[in-house]
Amino acid sequence: MSQIIKVAVAGASGRMGREVVRMVLEDPELKLVAAVARSAGPVDAGSLAGKPTTGVIVQPDLEDALRSSQADVLVDFTAPRFAMPNTETAIRYGVRPVMGTTGFTPEQIVDLDKQCKERGIGGLIAPNFSIGAILMMKFSAMAAKYFPHVEIIEYHGDQKLDAPSGTSIKTAEWISEARQELRQGNPNEEEVIEGARGGYYNGFRIHSVRLPGVFAQQEVVFGAFGQTLKIRHDSYDRAGYMPGVNTAIKKVMSTTGMVYGFEHFLD
Repeated sequence: MSQIIKVAVAGASGRMGREVVRMVLEDPELKLVAAVARSAGPVDAGSLAGKPTTGVIVQPDLEDALRSSQADVLVDFTAPRFAMPNTETAIRYGVRPVMGTTGFTPEQIVDLDKQCKERGIGGLIAPNFSIGAILMMKFSAMAAKYFPHVEIIEYHGDQKLDAPSGTSIKTAEWISEARQELRQGNPNEEEVIEGARGGYYNGFRIHSVRLPGVFAQQEVVFGAFGQTLKIRHDSYDRAGYMPGVNTAIKKVMSTTGMVYGFEHFLD
C-alpha cells in the first residue's frame, strides 16, 4: 500500500465538509488528522459525519489545527471570504491545499502558484469536482467553435454566496479560449430592468438563478440559424463530488505549483 495521506478538512461541519470527512474515513489510503469548523464546538469529527468517533476533535482555528496535526493535505469547503487566507495558511505550513471554495481572482491564483512553488508543494483550486461537470465544460468549449452565440444559465440554492458560480466562470473561460469575442444581441438593446440580461463575459451572458429546493445545475445554450444546442449538467447529491475530491487529494501529492481546474487531474 502507498503511504497514508494525512488529511485536514476545513468547513467540516458544513454539508460538503461532512461528506469529505465521511469519504476520508472510508478510504484506507487516507487518514483524517484534523477537522476545522468555526462554530461546531468541540465535537468528534466522525460524529458530525454520521460515522463512529475518530478521536479527531473539531477545532475552531485552522492555523492551530495545521500546526498540531502535521497534515499533508487540506480540503477546504468553507466560504469565499476565507478562501485566500485559508489557502495561504495551508501553504505557510507546507500543507497542500485542495480548495473547493470559490472566489479567487486570477491575480490571487498567480500569487498562490508562486507561494506553492517556493514551498515545493502542489495545490488545487477547483470550481467543480464533478466529472460530469468537467465534461459539460469540455463539450461546451468544443461546441463554441461552431456555435459562437452562447449564454450560460446556472442554478443553485438560495443560500449560495457567490454569483455567478465558479463553475459558470470556468465554463466561460473555456468557451472564450475557443471563440473570438463576439458581442451578441441587438446593438441597440436596452435593459428596462438593470441586470435583466445577466452578467457580461467576453461578449456573452451568464445568468444566475438562486432558489430554495435547487441543488446545482448548469445549462449552456448555443443558438444558430434554425437551431439551438443545449448542454446541461445536473448534480443531485454532494456525494457525487467525492470521487473527484478523493482523486485530487491523491494527485496533489505529486504536483508542484497551484493548479486551477480539476480537469488537469483527470487522465
